[in-house]
Amino acid sequence: MHSLKAYIMLVCATLFWAVNFMVGKYAFFSNIPPMSLVFFRWSLVWLILLPFTYKEIIKHKEIILSNLPLLFFLALTSVGLFNSFTYLSLVYTQVINASLFNTAIPAIIILLCFLFKIEKTNKYQILGLFVSVLGILSIITKLNLEIILSLNFNKGDLIMVGGVITWGLYSSFLKKKTFTLPLLTLVHVLCTFGLIFILPQFLYEFSQGQIIDLNINLFFILIFLALFPSIGSYYCWAGAVSIIGANRAGIFLSLIPLFSTIMAIFFYNEKFQFFHLIGAVLIIIGLFLSNKEIKNA
Repeated sequence: MHSLKAYIMLVCATLFWAVNFMVGKYAFFSNIPPMSLVFFRWSLVWLILLPFTYKEIIKHKEIILSNLPLLFFLALTSVGLFNSFTYLSLVYTQVINASLFNTAIPAIIILLCFLFKIEKTNKYQILGLFVSVLGILSIITKLNLEIILSLNFNKGDLIMVGGVITWGLYSSFLKKKTFTLPLLTLVHVLCTFGLIFILPQFLYEFSQGQIIDLNINLFFILIFLALFPSIGSYYCWAGAVSIIGANRAGIFLSLIPLFSTIMAIFFYNEKFQFFHLIGAVLIIIGLFLSNKEIKNA
């Protein structure tokens, strides 16, 4: 029953994140600067959560204070960096590319858990990691040897690789969490610390003349982002990881490109090309190989 609850939470989390890619691309078309979108999104999340969590934060202040290094790291990698990488990448690349990279996050989680000795890794997972990396390279290079030789990669694709690594770090170190906090309280704490890292990004963008236009369209975008890809997804993801673990939860991230690709083709007329197919197939094969640990456990 607990596993079923975790699976439902993971489907919801991935669906909300898939829509987040769509909104991120829409924001670019609407001339909304990416770092400004991140800053106002999480500022709104902070305000929405405050009435519901401030008593719990006070109640659990000793736990929070005694685990500041880990909480700061989780906030940096999730709220502080992953969102910034995602929205910035969508300025330069299409939704299908950015979302497909998320499929490789389970392989990155396995690698990072191995490197930081968080979870044991077997030969199938190492092979799965290698195959998944080949899938990423297929998408980045578009199966074009000239791109490899000239190193003329799409800037947005490289930025999204940074996002994949930061989310892998977040998911891996979430396993090191030995304390218990109510999920919404955890999201609010991560949001609070994450804003510390987002503020310099926002101020730099502002100093470069990229000023956000405050209007009703932005208001509706922020409300949606605050309620679903922010509070909803983080609540569901953290809850599911606490039930079934980071490796098993990571497998569900392959749903993000599935949802995103369908919506990108329908709404933005993006094209799913042959190199996308090869990359996706390789990454999925890598996922199945990586999942061998669960079956052997």
